[in-house]
Amino acid sequence: MLTDLLITLAGLSLLVGGGELMVRGASSLASRFGVSPLAIGLTVVAFGTSTPELFVNVTAALHGNTELSFGNIFGSNMANIGLIIAITALVGPLRIRNVVIDREVPMMMLATLVAAALGLDWVLEDSPGAFTRGDGVVLLLLFSVFAYYTLRDLVRQRSSDVATFEVGPAEEPPRYSMPVSLLLTAAGLAALAAGGSVTVEGAEAVARALGVSQTIIGLTLVAIGTSLPELSASVIASMRGYPDMAVGNVVGSNIFNLLIVLGTTATLADIPVPDGGIADLFVVICLSGLLWLTSISQGRTIIRAEATLLLGLYLGYLVGRTLL
Repeated sequence: MLTDLLITLAGLSLLVGGGELMVRGASSLASRFGVSPLAIGLTVVAFGTSTPELFVNVTAALHGNTELSFGNIFGSNMANIGLIIAITALVGPLRIRNVVIDREVPMMMLATLVAAALGLDWVLEDSPGAFTRGDGVVLLLLFSVFAYYTLRDLVRQRSSDVATFEVGPAEEPPRYSMPVSLLLTAAGLAALAAGGSVTVEGAEAVARALGVSQTIIGLTLVAIGTSLPELSASVIASMRGYPDMAVGNVVGSNIFNLLIVLGTTATLADIPVPDGGIADLFVVICLSGLLWLTSISQGRTIIRAEATLLLGLYLGYLVGRTLL
């Protein structure tokens, strides 16, 4: 049991480290090709914080561990709101600017509702709930719409010589030599691939040893582990005086998880909704709605009392879900 847990933690460490290396290498490459720091932050970095989830779930799908995929995807989105936003807001109130509330959060809500609807086939078709290849294609197409509007706004911002995107100034990305940039990117991808495989194998063994489902392990251990990049990025952004960046990072990660990670995984293998999965979908919807409500209240600031509520609901649900 201890060995299996250590293997899982080693896999999660590879995922976190690999994601960091890949973001640094890819950001440096983009910078060398003349891509603006702002565009890098909204594309390479945003995707980079979701690469651990992507590699875990693609590996799980290829190995047939679809319960782990379901738990990890929706557990990560729960953790992003109920854990990461909550902890970041406890460090300091999160003041959110208009672009995040007016576009990013509604897009996250739309993605959440669409994903939940696609998983509830038993309501519409009197069949077991599952995310199928067709569902995956729908999610990927929805992401293409989101990407189009995001890139269009970037082009407009650049053409009007605006240096900010209503989320604070973008930091200059690291810039290395071309060989070092390529090496960092390749090493990051290799670590992500290895970490995904090791994490899935370790998590499966932990689930067997504890006598619990892979869904529970995905919702807890793996979901929290793969959300560590978002936690680090959000806390650092808030401490540096960019609280809306912290919220934008989480919201963007949730969108990536639902549209890219779930979409890609579902195209590789059907992901059945496990026992208790309907409750998981409902909780993700509720937490997303609460994030929107707390974002527009208190002068568009998430305060510590609201953060405590989010954290309490998240931890309470995990405990109840694990024990029942």
